[in-house]
Amino acid sequence: MLKGVILAGGLGTRLYPLTKVTSKHLLPVGNEPMIFHSIKQLTTAGITDILIVTNPEYVGDFVNTLGSGKDFGCEFTYRVQEEAKGIAHALALAEGFARGGRAVVLLGDNIFETSIQHAVNDFHAQQHGARVLLKQVSNPERYGVATLNGNHIVAIEEKPKHPKSKYAVVGAYFYDASVFDIIRTVEPSARGEYEITAVNNAYIHRGELEYSLVHGKWVDAGTFDSLTEAHQILLNAADWS
Repeated sequence: MLKGVILAGGLGTRLYPLTKVTSKHLLPVGNEPMIFHSIKQLTTAGITDILIVTNPEYVGDFVNTLGSGKDFGCEFTYRVQEEAKGIAHALALAEGFARGGRAVVLLGDNIFETSIQHAVNDFHAQQHGARVLLKQVSNPERYGVATLNGNHIVAIEEKPKHPKSKYAVVGAYFYDASVFDIIRTVEPSARGEYEITAVNNAYIHRGELEYSLVHGKWVDAGTFDSLTEAHQILLNAADWS
C-alpha cells in the first residue's frame, strides 16, 4: 500500500507578511487552505495514510487546522524538521513512517489543475525505482530541469543557466524504499541543503527513474504572483475529487 508524504516546511519568506500569520501552506487558495489540495490529491488516489512534515514555528497551526485526519477520511502523522536543510533532508524524516514501503511525496505549495491519479497508476505498475512528474514551462531555469533521450530521463540539472530542455521537475515524487539509503549518500549542495535533485540523479544512475507528464496547469505557489495564479487555477478547475 502506498503512503503519502506532504512536505510543508519552510518559512515562506517570499510571501511575508502573510506568513507572519501562519504557514504559507495554510493560506487560502481557491476556497480552502493550500494544503487541502495536496491532501485531496492523495486521498483521491486512494492514499489515506499521510505524513505531514513541517517546521517548529507552524506545527501547532497544522495540528489545529487538520487534526487527526478523520475529517478527510485519512490518518495524519506529523514530523518536525528542526532546521531547513532541503527537501531530501525533510523526506529523510519519513523513513520510520514509510516502514520499508513506497511513498508518494508532494510539496505542499505545488498546485495542479487536475488529479495526479494517472501518475500514481503509472507508479503502481512500476516494479521498482522512482518516478517524477514533468511539465513543460517557459522559464525552466527556475526549476530542476530534466534532459530526455526518447522515453528516458538521462539527467536532471538544478536551476541551470542554460537549460537543455523545457521540462521542469515539479513537486510530486514517487519513491521506493531505497530512497532513504540514497539520501544518506547525498552531500550538502553549495547552499548547504540536501537537494532532491541529487536523489533523483542517483536513481538515474541506477537506471531506475521514470516519469509521467502533468495534465493541465501547474504552479509552484511560493510567491505573490504564483499564489494569485494558483488561486485562479483552482477557482476555474473542474472538480476531479
